[in-house]
Amino acid sequence: MHTATYDRRRGQLETYFDRTAAEAWARLTSDAPVSRIRATVRAGRERMRLVLLDLLPLDLRGMRVLDAGCGTGAFANEAARRGAHVVAIDVAPKLVELALERKPTDLYPGSVEFRVGDMLDESLGRFDYVIAMDSLIHYLPGDVAEVLAQLAARTQRAVLFTFAPSNPALAAMHAVGRLFPRGDRAPSIEPVSEQALRRRLAQQPQLQDWRAARSMRVASGFYTSQAMELVRA
Repeated sequence: MHTATYDRRRGQLETYFDRTAAEAWARLTSDAPVSRIRATVRAGRERMRLVLLDLLPLDLRGMRVLDAGCGTGAFANEAARRGAHVVAIDVAPKLVELALERKPTDLYPGSVEFRVGDMLDESLGRFDYVIAMDSLIHYLPGDVAEVLAQLAARTQRAVLFTFAPSNPALAAMHAVGRLFPRGDRAPSIEPVSEQALRRRLAQQPQLQDWRAARSMRVASGFYTSQAMELVRA
């Protein structure tokens, strides 16, 4: 079940990543030269991807993994290299198209399945692990907790996700970011404190058998994001 705010923001994200910033996002997620600000974002995202990979087993053979908000597919490809069958889904068709173009040729056939759609689509089935790297940071905290509850209902082992931690320094960065031309900006990030997010998760009836475990922050210039692990209690 989707909330109105979830559906509205999802539509904004689809428009932004599929139309407004498709070319800029393609450059950011490649080796092409970018501005100093975007270089810090690129470096931060690479570090965060490694953090999330470290939270997964090295051997994922026989396991299903959902990459919820897969973007251009970098995380999905690494999980597939560990032996997982990965379902990688994103709302933006152009990002999925780019992911297919960049898909490594050395992956086992069928190990990564790229799709356009909603990460909450129940027809995707059940998974051992779900990863949502920077795909929830634009949603309201209440919607984030609801999304995680729905994802956990179809997950056997752990849900790994990131959120935008709330602090004065990050608030200042967001204020500076608003000075950039609107066409170059993504829909606003919704910061939340770790304590507040943990409270919301604890209040979700569907998460009574789950607990928030390890949490790690990555800060790189204009990129600040925090990883959190939800595991069965």
